[in-house]
Amino acid sequence: MHQQRDSKIENCIRVCLECRDTCQDTLYGYCLPKGGKHAETEHVKLMMDCIQACQVAADFMSRDSRLHASECAACAEVCDACAQSCERLGDAEMKRCAEVCRRCADSCREMSKMRKAA
Repeated sequence: MHQQRDSKIENCIRVCLECRDTCQDTLYGYCLPKGGKHAETEHVKLMMDCIQACQVAADFMSRDSRLHASECAACAEVCDACAQSCERLGDAEMKRCAEVCRRCADSCREMSKMRKAA
């Protein structure tokens, strides 16, 4: 069981970092230069929240924090919101970002069920 858990955590860390990188690259390399709806304040804030939430969740899991489940639950919520915002924009680049966010949300939701004993 311990080995399986380690594998799930390692996978979730990888997915979180992929989501962080994808959102960061999309925000700074696509959304802001494109402007318009892609650069609206609420969308930009959600993408920045997602970038940070993914980094923090990965950090909690990397150091085997007993609170990683709570952080992963929050990350899943942020990733879901970011995915919805990206999908609303409708173009292929944003749909790709939304898919990565949803994959991260699913992985973090799974990790949020793995509470550690205090």
